[in-house]
Amino acid sequence: MKCVTRFILGISISVSLLLLSASWLYWGYRQRNIINLREKFFQQNGGIMLQQQLSIREGSVQPSKIFTAEDLKKATNNYHESRILGQGGQGTVYKGVLPDNTVVAIKKSKVTEQSQSQIEQFINEVIVLSQVNHRNVVKLLGCCLETQVPLLVYEFITNGTLYDHIHTVGGTSSITWENRLRIATETAAALSYLHSAASTPIIHRDVKSTNILLDNNYVAKVSDFGSSRLIPVDQTQLTTLVQGTLGYLDPEYFQTSQLTERSDVYSFGVVLVELLTGKKAISFDRPEADRNLAMYFISAMKEDRLFEIVDEQVINDAKADQLEEVAILTKRCLRVKGDERPTMKEVAMELEGLRMMEKNSWLNGKKNLEETQYLLGDQLSDAYSGGTSMSNSAACDGIANHVMSPFHSGR
Repeated sequence: MKCVTRFILGISISVSLLLLSASWLYWGYRQRNIINLREKFFQQNGGIMLQQQLSIREGSVQPSKIFTAEDLKKATNNYHESRILGQGGQGTVYKGVLPDNTVVAIKKSKVTEQSQSQIEQFINEVIVLSQVNHRNVVKLLGCCLETQVPLLVYEFITNGTLYDHIHTVGGTSSITWENRLRIATETAAALSYLHSAASTPIIHRDVKSTNILLDNNYVAKVSDFGSSRLIPVDQTQLTTLVQGTLGYLDPEYFQTSQLTERSDVYSFGVVLVELLTGKKAISFDRPEADRNLAMYFISAMKEDRLFEIVDEQVINDAKADQLEEVAILTKRCLRVKGDERPTMKEVAMELEGLRMMEKNSWLNGKKNLEETQYLLGDQLSDAYSGGTSMSNSAACDGIANHVMSPFHSGR
């Protein structure tokens, strides 16, 4: 009996050990497969190329965090549809929450067979944004290369795109002229930085209102650098395959394939027209001759019809002389010949100057109003006490004229 018991016990232990060994072998096999698959995806997504590019530029780029596939899967609740922020031709952007409660935007490319150009575009965006540090450029926090498609992780910008705010459903935008002018100035400052202050000059190549994000305070953040190009310091232009968005594309670049910094200036000029008019860059709702917004604007300027095409919100908010100055600057940005356009630095300086003039005008008006209220109090006090022969009516009329004069003089 004891022998049988020992025999059964021995068999049970052997089977248990065999099952445990098999489980460990399967787990090890599965882990090796996962590691091999991640290594395959890493290479497929251009990881080696990215490492080479980063090592070449070591010291001029900011290190980006490498996220694991599991990190981002948890952050997006397994890429649940409720986390989708937006979708486009290149893929989907999800809202994610990291373990430290940092809210991020995760850009996931479409699940397609990666072409060499797509890989290069992904790597290009990482390299470009790693060299950028500007308050009006969206920050790249890191990336993940161990999934079927590469993932980019950005700071989360809460208030959508400039396009969303200009072209609202129903056609009436609530965005004020003060905010429009500030957004234009901030965007111009960011592009100026890319062109002349980044460690290697950068041409964005796809400036448009959908690539300008806004935070809760309507602060502008330039985004989407997938098609951007780094310009060697000894060059002023690059010959490239034409790439951009219809309606914003520089006509000179389209004809010659010569990409320069002035190509961004043209595209920014179209954004300025959007801000002024509230109209889309391309619209088939307009007559055929006016479908292209840039041409529509230039035609209106030639015919002295600026105030017929300016958005109603802008007309109500802005001073006429300031609108005219912005329109003239916009027209210069849209010149057909790139050499005749201003640089982004000049554009940024002019817009900042116009903002400061408006601010000073408002402050001076406020100061005059405060002085007037003080005088009004003194004069009415004298009138009621009999200290002056001026009637209450005359005093009020005189003061009213003094108050209104600075506000009318700028119109």
